[in-house]
Amino acid sequence: MIFSSAFFLFAFLPIVAIAYACLPWKNTVLLIASLFFYAWGEPFYIALLVLVCLLNWYLGLHILPTRSARRRKAALTTAVALNVVVLLYFKYAGFVMENLNEVLAELGLRRIAFTPPKLPLGISFFIFQAITYVVDVYRRDTAPARNPARVTLYIAMFPQLVAGPIVRYREVAMAIRKRSTSFRRVASGAELFVIGLGKKVLVADTLAGPVDSIFSMPEGTLTPPLALFGAVCFAVQILFDFSGYTDMAIGIARAVGFDFPENFNEPYRASSIQDFWRRWHMTLSRWFRDYCYIPLGGNRKGPVRTYVNLITVFFLTGLWHGASWNFIIWGLYHGCFLIIERLGLKSLLDRAPRPVQLLYVWVVVLIGWVWFRAESLMQGWDMSALLLFRPAEWTRGWSEVLRYAAGDDLAALGAGLFISVGGWHALRSALGRREGHTIVPEPAFGWARSAALATLSLVCIAAVTSQTQQAFIYFRF
Repeated sequence: MIFSSAFFLFAFLPIVAIAYACLPWKNTVLLIASLFFYAWGEPFYIALLVLVCLLNWYLGLHILPTRSARRRKAALTTAVALNVVVLLYFKYAGFVMENLNEVLAELGLRRIAFTPPKLPLGISFFIFQAITYVVDVYRRDTAPARNPARVTLYIAMFPQLVAGPIVRYREVAMAIRKRSTSFRRVASGAELFVIGLGKKVLVADTLAGPVDSIFSMPEGTLTPPLALFGAVCFAVQILFDFSGYTDMAIGIARAVGFDFPENFNEPYRASSIQDFWRRWHMTLSRWFRDYCYIPLGGNRKGPVRTYVNLITVFFLTGLWHGASWNFIIWGLYHGCFLIIERLGLKSLLDRAPRPVQLLYVWVVVLIGWVWFRAESLMQGWDMSALLLFRPAEWTRGWSEVLRYAAGDDLAALGAGLFISVGGWHALRSALGRREGHTIVPEPAFGWARSAALATLSLVCIAAVTSQTQQAFIYFRF
């Protein structure tokens, strides 16, 4: 079920909201709604989701501090191993067998027949939350839940179930036990939801057209200007698609009494790739830092070990995004730039003018997005080569960009770029204060904000009812 679909907006969400407001069993309403939400898109794998929740709840009880160290460690190892096996089988078995068969074919040996399983929706997210729960219980960062429904609700809560943000149990444990809401929380959550919906349907979905067209062009037909236009469109599309989902998820959770962690903080305003990863998909970065990088030794065992740890973590980051060599290259590519910055580039960037920092980040990130979005290794290389290594070809192809950019596309791209680089905050600051005096009174800002949100809601509703909805990009992960 897609947040931006008519069924979700006009049927599922109102029914859940009414039931939640009227019935005293808040957790039960949320749990039933969450399981129905997942079953709507994955009727076969709902049993897998429930089994993962119950297994981690059961094994979490065996990691109690009162248990012996040996039994606690055995329970943790079992829980992590089972979670990883589930993820490996459903997400990576087909990739492994495909590459193994390629090797066997090169050796003249017989291929192994294997039909890969269908990828369960959001498996990377709910498996990571399950691992977070048992590891935090083992580390005594949180107490294990005695009630299996609480662990199930934590892992399967529908706002963040299929695309995050990745939440730690201790961040929501108290709210799961007891919480309250208010008109202010509901209004704040609704506002954030509308903003996220606008990001998705007005910007990300609009840019999906030119992105899909450009990245599906036959080999040899792309020009550098068209490749650049496609890369920039995808950079804006993926930011607004994913941050739009996050805004909607956090907004729904806020309305019912949960405070989910922030997941994006204007990543395209970063001053370095280190800074970019402090701002992009922040809960995933935090997960790999706390559950992979630091346990591997972090930066505590010398520079060489630090670089190995960084490459390992970003290899896993790329692989987490999908069973594809393109994702692995994208992850290793970012890991290499983090190492280069540690070797001295970061100190040079810190002294560089702000435009130079932004240009560096945009160039590095855009080339990375080319590999992330490319449909094959060859396409990733060809588009990267066009952008970096064929300066003579930049004189042709500019007119072709206009064929792939309708008025709506350019408007969505312009708005996306303006917001991505902080233009909205700069405009509000410029209108709001000058020399310590308020130009536009705060009440007027409030009325204008309300009017803008109401208008945005109506425009989004019109878009939802008049166009085919695009699934969120991160649903596939």
